[in-house]
Order: sequence, then C-alpha cells, then structure tokens
Amino acid sequence: MTSNMKYIRQLPSPEELKEAFPLTEEIIRTKQRRDKEIADVFTGKDDRFLLIIGPCSADREDAVLEYMNKLAGVQEKVKDKILMIPRVYTNKPRTKGVGYKGMFHQPDPHKKEDMLKGIIAIRQLHSDVIKQTGFTCADEMLYPDNYAYLNDVLAYVAIGARSVEDQQHRIVASGVDIPCGMKNPTGGDLSVMMNAISAAQVKQKFVYRGWEVETEGNPLAHVIMRGYVDRYNHSHSNYHYEDLMEVKSLYHQFNLENPAVIVDCNHNNSGKKFMEQIRIAKDVIHSMKCSEEIRELVKGVMIESYLVDGAQKPEETVYGKSITDPCLGWEKTEQLIYELAEEI
Repeated sequence: MTSNMKYIRQLPSPEELKEAFPLTEEIIRTKQRRDKEIADVFTGKDDRFLLIIGPCSADREDAVLEYMNKLAGVQEKVKDKILMIPRVYTNKPRTKGVGYKGMFHQPDPHKKEDMLKGIIAIRQLHSDVIKQTGFTCADEMLYPDNYAYLNDVLAYVAIGARSVEDQQHRIVASGVDIPCGMKNPTGGDLSVMMNAISAAQVKQKFVYRGWEVETEGNPLAHVIMRGYVDRYNHSHSNYHYEDLMEVKSLYHQFNLENPAVIVDCNHNNSGKKFMEQIRIAKDVIHSMKCSEEIRELVKGVMIESYLVDGAQKPEETVYGKSITDPCLGWEKTEQLIYELAEEI
C-alpha cells in the first residue's frame, strides 16, 4: 500500500505538553476568575461591553507581549464599562492553503515550519500573557484536535467562517467550557451559523483524539457576525440594526440558550479596510442605544489591532505590524477604546 503522506515525527500529546509546561497556581486562579466574569456577560449577569481585540495573527512573542501590556493599562481605566478579551490567534486559515499559517506552524515566520517548536511556543505565549497582564485570551479553533493543547488557558474560542459548516468543529465546540463564537459563513447564510450553534449547545458523542467522548453541550456558543461575499466576490456587511434584529428572530426560531452576538468589525464587514472598524464599532453601539432588544443581544465587538497600522508582507520585518490582515495601530486603538467607553 502506498501513500504520499510522509510521517515526520510524533508530536507530544496535549497531556504530555501540559505536564512538561504546567500552569502556576496564579494562572489557574486567574483563568477561573476570568471565566466567571466573561460567562456573566454572556448570561446577562454583567452588562459590561466585551472587546475582543488584538492582532490578526500572533506572529512574534515580543511584539504581542508589548501590545498586551499596553492593552492591560487601558483595561484598568475602562474596567467599569468594558471587559477585554485579547486576541492571541496562533492558527491562521489560508484560503488557498499557502502562506503564513500562524505560530503553531511557524514560531518564527522567517524560518521553516516546525510544529514541535510551534506547540510549545503557543502554549508559552498564552501563559506569558496571563502572567504579565492578567488577561486570558481568545484563539481560533482552526484544528479541533489541537484545541486540547490550549484548553486550560483560553478564555474564548472562535469558529471561523470556513469552518462553521464542518461537523467536527460543531461537535467539538459542544465540549468547550468557555464561550465559543460561531461566525456566519463566507456566503452569508445565517441558518448555517444557527445550525452550528444548535449542534454546539447540545450533548454530543463522537471520536476525539482516538477516544470515544461525550459532551454536555456548550450553552455559551453564540453568533459572530463578520459580513459575507456574494457570488461575484463583493463584500457585504451584516452589522446593521436590521441584521441584528434578524439574528434576534433566528435565536427565537431555533430556541437557543443565551442569545448573544459579537460583531466582527473587520473582514467582510469592513471590506478589510481596517480604518472602517472605528466607524463600525460606533455604529453597533448606536444600534444598541436605539433598541433595548439589541442592547440585550449584542455583547461586544471584535477588532483587529496591533502596534502599527496596516499590514506587511511576511518577508518584511516591521516590528508590531501585521503579516496577515491589516490592523489598527496602537494610537488609534487606544483612542477608540476610550471613545467606546464614553458612548456605552
């Protein structure tokens, strides 16, 4: 029997990695406290506005940590109104399967892929952010099997627009014990996203990492609105008042728990014009002011932000500038956070 798949080496299991790089008691306590705070927002016990914010991709630890420490200082100033969940996205989807796939694949974006170093690097980065800032962070569940490497440090997990229709992503999300955001698919069909949330909120039994497993369901699985593309590949937004009211109606039709929406201010909502994120975030808050139903439904926004405005090519070396999607730079980010706190 022949195969064109070459087995390079066996990687440590999540259990082995956690044993080799254990969490401190302080990190464990921080995660427990943060998990409760964030869950209280999604269940309506806490009316603070969630801000899921940070680089499109966590490409290098030094720049990410500098950004996170800056963000922690701002969080302290707006803590009564805004609760931040920083983005530390270590897995990046690639539409054509080529290009930088995140720190998991390439701990150094200027060197070859090395997934052994990668799984160590992503665990170390998430742990270092918690130690230095007190933040627990968000990451994307691009590969459901790999979620187990980080499940004891994450505060939030997102299922991307290209993954939301996949059966494995949906049922693994049912075993996640933190909020799990399901993005609308790239084609914009909201029923696909709602079906994914339905699957994630109920008990499931399946095979995971060679084990037969059973889950209890995740009542904090929820909607992320990120815009969509039409058949001509033109971007369309779905963050407006009417779109949010439609999601409210769909939650009722599907009889789902804890109706909640996070609006992704970038991607097709902005047409990847990163400066538009400022206007979109404020538009969402305006809709919340106009409708008590939307105020109860919308829990926050997602913003792509880094130290330097825009994006660069992976081979470039501008410190703190995105090598994937364009991001808001730090000065604009800080100003936006203060403005949002004033408007909420």
